[in-house]
Amino acid sequence: MKSRITRKPVDPAKALESVMDEDAGGTVLFVGTIRNQTDGKKVKGLEYEVYRRMAERQIARLEEEIRKRWPIKSITMVHREGKLKVGEVSVVVAVSAAHRDEAFEAAKYAIDRIKDSFPIWKREKFRGSHYGWVKGTPIQSYPASASAVNVPQTSPREIVRRRKRSLVEA
Repeated sequence: MKSRITRKPVDPAKALESVMDEDAGGTVLFVGTIRNQTDGKKVKGLEYEVYRRMAERQIARLEEEIRKRWPIKSITMVHREGKLKVGEVSVVVAVSAAHRDEAFEAAKYAIDRIKDSFPIWKREKFRGSHYGWVKGTPIQSYPASASAVNVPQTSPREIVRRRKRSLVEA
């Protein structure tokens, strides 16, 4: 299974199977699902909007960065796009490594970077057909190295607006 953005349902078992390795002593699987409430409000579902071209490039860059930082055996990251119902899987990160600490660290780093640096917007649908955009972490410029500090925080829409003509290079 290849790291990617998809409109199709994600099977965590397939992601886990894709990273299994006889040389791995630790394998971590993170599964993010759509919950039925936010701040006491009943949620019926949600919709993910993705700037796909940029997100696919970032997922490839993130995978490369993780492979450089940790001696992992394998990694798979998959994020959904489109309308999802409560209980559906929205994101999966699976990592295998020789040791559990490396697998846990790499998996945590992967999901944190997906949440704070990918051009993915989430809109929740509440009971009564009301919608609301989820306030998330301001998107960060994707650093060439994870050791970059003082990365300016910018909203996803601001990045798209500022780089409108040069997003092909993103």
